[in-house]
Amino acid sequence: MKTLKPILLILLGIFLSTTSCRTEDDLSIDPPVEETIEANSPIAVLMSNVATNDGSNDNIIDNASCLSVELPVTVTVNGIELVINDDDGYEDIEDIIDLFDDDVDSVVISYPITVILSDFSTVVVNSDSELAALTANCLGENEDDDDIECIDFQYPITASIFDENNDLINSITINNDNDMYDFIDDLDEYAAVTISFPLTVIYPDGMTQTINTIQELTLAIETADNSCDEDDDNDFDDDDCDNCTTSDLDTVFADCSEWTVDKLERNDDDLEDNYVGYVFEFNNDGTILVTQGINTFNGTWDASGSGNNISVIINVTGLPDFNDTWNLHEIEQEPGEVKVDLRLGDDRLRFESDCSSDGGVDDSALVTALTNGDWYITYFFDDTDETTDFIDYVFNFASDNTATATDMSGTTNGSWSTTSGDNTPLGLNLNFGTSIPLDELADDWDVLEVTNDIIRLKDISGGDGSEDFLTFERTPFDGGNGNDDLSSILVDGLWFVASYMEDADDQTANYAGYELDFNMDGSVSASNGSTTNNGTWTVFSGGNQMTLNFGTDLPFEEFNDDDWDVISVSSTEVVIQDVSGGGGGTDTLTLQKL
Repeated sequence: MKTLKPILLILLGIFLSTTSCRTEDDLSIDPPVEETIEANSPIAVLMSNVATNDGSNDNIIDNASCLSVELPVTVTVNGIELVINDDDGYEDIEDIIDLFDDDVDSVVISYPITVILSDFSTVVVNSDSELAALTANCLGENEDDDDIECIDFQYPITASIFDENNDLINSITINNDNDMYDFIDDLDEYAAVTISFPLTVIYPDGMTQTINTIQELTLAIETADNSCDEDDDNDFDDDDCDNCTTSDLDTVFADCSEWTVDKLERNDDDLEDNYVGYVFEFNNDGTILVTQGINTFNGTWDASGSGNNISVIINVTGLPDFNDTWNLHEIEQEPGEVKVDLRLGDDRLRFESDCSSDGGVDDSALVTALTNGDWYITYFFDDTDETTDFIDYVFNFASDNTATATDMSGTTNGSWSTTSGDNTPLGLNLNFGTSIPLDELADDWDVLEVTNDIIRLKDISGGDGSEDFLTFERTPFDGGNGNDDLSSILVDGLWFVASYMEDADDQTANYAGYELDFNMDGSVSASNGSTTNNGTWTVFSGGNQMTLNFGTDLPFEEFNDDDWDVISVSSTEVVIQDVSGGGGGTDTLTLQKL
């Protein structure tokens, strides 16, 4: 017994030393075996493939699905320079390419650019040859690759990391695909790793699924793989009609009851402005009803064929520009917008719809103001200031959607209607026919501002992306534009952020105590006594737009944008607004003078 006791004491000491560093909480936490993710395991590979950088979205620029070009990037498309800031810019490129079928299209990249590879690493590229060397590693169009695009993770996702003693040593939050890819790539550095369930996955149609186990996640990813069109070709948005059917056309016409003319070109003449405010309804019995103000037109339509050989016959009494046997070229569907593109040789006809009967917006304030009393054009900007062309006109808008423009030579009849805007929630359609200069007003205008005394409108050209501005006021043009003085107003004194709304999120408090000083040399500083943020600013488009850029300085980097719309200007207050394209949010910044 004397020899046994020391041995027991030694064993007890070893046991205590190996457990003394673990807390009571640590002892209660062991990674569930069924939720553990191991390096190179089937689920790890699947999760990595879901998180891999999808480079197909910008194939219209780089022709490569395994890498993407970091935005913004400047490209010249058929001689037209575009700055691509978001996904809407890819559609702008396609719109220019689709203008004609018999020309040679080119997309020229302005270097240097930064390229994001499939593992989210970046490379600075200085020439076409350097880009070609990278794209040579990509598979061809629509070839099967590892990237799984038919399912996505909804972030954030929490992961737990354990050591070799099954002690929880860290919890991390995964916020995006880059984080997820790096997390999976680092699995071999950890003894054990789990992710927290339940988590949510998202499918291309917007539907979601709640996942409760590794087994469920494995099944969901494997089922989703190759279940959708991953759009790995070089035709942006994959909206051509290789697989179109007449049933597809029946469906979009049934789902979207009101259609407007987005493009009409006959014999090299652009005619779409002649049909602003015309609303087409394609009924499932093959009839068409067209309304324009108090006018109506009746007709028929019929579709036959398949794929790229679908013929669409349109015949509307009184509207001969539409009547022909067209070829269905594209059906383009995006959230809140559908376009049907028809071709006949070099002639084009494109209808668009927001798929709602009233635009889905509240137009009551605009209608009330517009139909109450006289209006005058006090500003019209189309590349240059053309306001003086309209100084003799008095405008009246009736509740039956008719309108008149009267000058000393007589009255011109027109029409108006409201809809959802392309880049703002509310739009105003104007059409006073083809007489000069009133033909310039025919457009689908985005509404920037509405009061009883002023209506400010903006239109982005579908061709070159230029922006036109139109302002109606209660009093005639006085020889100047209120926004022309924006630069001189801003440099006169100090300003503070009276309000900053990022969509519905009020972030004004982030800027409390800051004073903004705008200088004539284009520099601007924002200081609160202890911190100074330096940036640049410019005013352009006749005072209707401005840029702000504070680099990476927080919180003022939130203001960085190259196309703030100037909503209102006075000697003591300036309101500017930015609307993200494609149904995005609206940022509104109000500056007041100290």
